[in-house]
Amino acid sequence: MAQASATITLPVAADRVWQLIGGFDSLPDWLPYIPKSELSEGGRVRRLVNPDGNAIVERLEAFDNSARSYTYSILQAPFPVSGYRSTLRVVGIDGDQSSRVEWSGEFTPAGVSDEDASALFGGIYRDGLSALQATLAKATA
Repeated sequence: MAQASATITLPVAADRVWQLIGGFDSLPDWLPYIPKSELSEGGRVRRLVNPDGNAIVERLEAFDNSARSYTYSILQAPFPVSGYRSTLRVVGIDGDQSSRVEWSGEFTPAGVSDEDASALFGGIYRDGLSALQATLAKATA
């Protein structure tokens, strides 16, 4: 299995960050790459649409509100991987006055090298966390 991860430290309370990103249907609120999300199966499956119109279908595997994390898998996506499982987590630091957001995943590359698949998702995670930082900066400006 290949892996990828990205982390960002934000000068925003962990509870506030989690309030923005902790909903399984909240990606369009902070991630410009995902302008649309629709829930099904009682909120356990989300169908995302990217700007190119490609569908990404993901299943919520675990959710822990008190630990501020959720884990999901990809059911359908235009990515060259299988067995994708990812976790998004918000950790309070500095007495919960700041936060560290961690996004990580593991997957089996399909038709590409481990390095290429890891670079793809590492870039997605880094770009996503940068977008989160920009969204939070606008909200506090």
